[in-house]
Amino acid sequence: MKLIIQTPHFDAQQKLLAFAEDHVRKLQLINERIVEAHICLKLDKSDKRENKICEIKLVVPGNDLFASKQSNSFEDAIQQSVSALKRQLEHWKTNHEQRAEKTQ
Repeated sequence: MKLIIQTPHFDAQQKLLAFAEDHVRKLQLINERIVEAHICLKLDKSDKRENKICEIKLVVPGNDLFASKQSNSFEDAIQQSVSALKRQLEHWKTNHEQRAEKTQ
């Protein structure tokens, strides 16, 4: 899986980038057909404490999946986004298997 990480308007520490990469790569255990993952870590310029945003787009043949979460830390936003994508991948896999059974 090709991984693209963007951090517009700030320089992320290597530790944060490794954290994001490690968590997103685990999604391949659910679906090995993931071609690319685009991760965007952004700072919301609002006055709220929860101003860290993680957006992840997974490119899967036949269907792209997307999750965006906002939290008070990037690590938490990454974990929430990955969790949402895990649910989407499991749902997609279940539906895909059911369709395959119907065509047999």
